[in-house]
Formats: sequence, C-alpha cells, structure tokens
Amino acid sequence: MRYELYYWPSIQGRGEYVRLALEEAGAGYVDVARERGTAALMRIMEKGGGTPPFAPPFLKAGKVVIGQTANILLYLGARHSLAPKTEAGKLWVHQLQLTIADFVVEVHDTHHPLGPSLYYEDQKSEAKKRTKEFWDERVPKYLGYFERLLEGSSGHYVTGRKLTYVDLSLFQLVEGLRYAFPNRMKAFERKIPELIELRNRIAARPNIRAYVASERRIAFNTDGIFRYYKELDA
Repeated sequence: MRYELYYWPSIQGRGEYVRLALEEAGAGYVDVARERGTAALMRIMEKGGGTPPFAPPFLKAGKVVIGQTANILLYLGARHSLAPKTEAGKLWVHQLQLTIADFVVEVHDTHHPLGPSLYYEDQKSEAKKRTKEFWDERVPKYLGYFERLLEGSSGHYVTGRKLTYVDLSLFQLVEGLRYAFPNRMKAFERKIPELIELRNRIAARPNIRAYVASERRIAFNTDGIFRYYKELDA
C-alpha cells in the first residue's frame, strides 16, 4: 500500500513522528502537501461525510483516513512491526506515545504560553517564565521517566530488544530539544545518558540515517514546535 500523509509542507511538527515511522519501515508514501500543495490537504479536511479528521497530521491508507499522531502510529506500528504483537504491548506503547504527545504540547508552550493566536513577540516575558519552569520541573519529569524506562529495559530499546515507534519519537524529542535549546540541552544531557545512547542508536539505523540526510527531512525552523530563541536558551 502506498500511503498518503497529509501535513503542513514547511515544518516537521507532529507529522515528523509519522514520517520517521514510515521511513524506518521503508513504506511507500506521498507527503501530499509537499508534492501537491496545501489545497490538496484542505480538500480532505473540508470534505463532508465519513470520518473527517479535525486537523493534520492524518494518514490515508486505502479508503481509511486516520487522524492524530498517536493514533496513526498505533495503526502503522501493528502493520510494520514497530509495536509489540500482544494487545497489552500495543496499548503500553500507545500509552507512551500519548505521554510524548503531552510533552510536545509543553515544548510548544515555552514559546507560546499565552496561546498560538499571539505572536511570540507579544508574549516574550511570559515565555521566559514558562521556559524556566519547563527546564526546572517539566523536562526532568518527562525525560527522567523515559530514562528510567531505558535503564530498566532488557534490551537497547524502551520495550526491550525490539525497536518500536516510541524509540523513533524519543529520537525526535532529543533532536528537537537540541535545536531549540542547545545550551540548556547540552547541560542536561549528562542526566539522561540512556536517552542519548538511544538517540545515537536510532540515528545510525540505515533508513533513518538516509532520511535525515535527504531532502525529505524538513529542517528545524522557527515556524515549528521546536523553535530556537536565544533569550530562552540562556
């Protein structure tokens, strides 16, 4: 099956977690808005009837349209050996992905604590306060949790010896935090050696290495979730 991924064409955003899974699986897919423009994306969203998605990203697999990042990964994981085979295992990995989704919201709120309808310049002072709280309390809580899971794992990945889509998503978290907060992240990485080793292990996988080096990988930029602002990385 050749999938159709619908997401904004100029940012990694939440669609990147899906792209990483598709690339690791070697699955054929079209990044629709990048190839056909955002009008193609909007047509699907505005189409009446059926089960229309609320917002990108969403994936079209044959006649099925699946929305929400974690939901898409739940679907892909079962079909491309990126999730455990047992029901309990699938739910556990899905639960971890939902936890990652919670953290991604908090990352976004460092630069837009008053909401996305305002420009960053309109909420700079609030962003500085939110970023301090984020690094003092939230980063240690979330990344510390995943660090402990890796410490207790029976293999090189979160669930053991087999890679899952959660490992790919944790790779993206580390990469994003390194881009948005290079100084803060450099100082914090000594506290999460297992996560950094996981990041390096994922980066070395042939499909991921090829993807990251290709034009298919959109560069981090200040329109996405992970944004670099010098004053927030002090």
